Amino acid sequence: MPEYDLKHKIKLSIIIPTFNEAANIGVTLEALKGSGVDVAYDIIVADGGSADATADEAHGHGAMVVDSPRGRGIQLAAGAAQAQAGWLLFIHADTTLKAGWWPEAKAFMDDAANSRKAAAFRFRLDDDCRAAGVLEILVGWRSRWLALPYGDQGLLISTAFYQELGGFAAMGLMEDVDMVRRIGRRRLVLLDADVMTSADKYRREGYLFRPLRNVLCLSLYFLGVPDRTIERLYR
Repeated sequence: MPEYDLKHKIKLSIIIPTFNEAANIGVTLEALKGSGVDVAYDIIVADGGSADATADEAHGHGAMVVDSPRGRGIQLAAGAAQAQAGWLLFIHADTTLKAGWWPEAKAFMDDAANSRKAAAFRFRLDDDCRAAGVLEILVGWRSRWLALPYGDQGLLISTAFYQELGGFAAMGLMEDVDMVRRIGRRRLVLLDADVMTSADKYRREGYLFRPLRNVLCLSLYFLGVPDRTIERLYR
């Protein structure tokens, strides 16, 4: 029997940060409900002060809603602080877990050797244009060879290991990179399953501009520029 079954009645807490995500959160939560999870789990939505119907949508789909100051790292930490499960899965509000994710995730959790490892999923966009396909390939390369999956690929990690690492930092941006760097290349696993992220931001901002801006932010982060400065440039 896996260790997480022995210590926790709830096996998995799924934590989703939101800010004005009423248009997406229902789809994300419905996908979770229909994905065949066969252990006790709960869903915690950490809302950063949405002015739309995000909280109502989340409540309507059975999620716990936690109010938090805005900032993705802050919200993720606030959601994790409410979790009672042995494992944590962090995903974005505009990201849906696709068919086959649960067997992969469960096998990862059931393997005692992964108690001090973390896992992410394959990045996909809900757009079949050529630019989206190229971006998916580049993200796959970055995830595998640079060991830098971003938050829109999800993060599955045991609660004990998450706490050992100190949890998500109180950062508005780059909190995902900060976390995977602390996890370390040798303790990061890429699962053979997809997560589908909305391509709306890429269609709106451009398949060239948005990735280039992300690369700029990543470069500034590695140069030691404060995350608040990077967030202002990003916004």
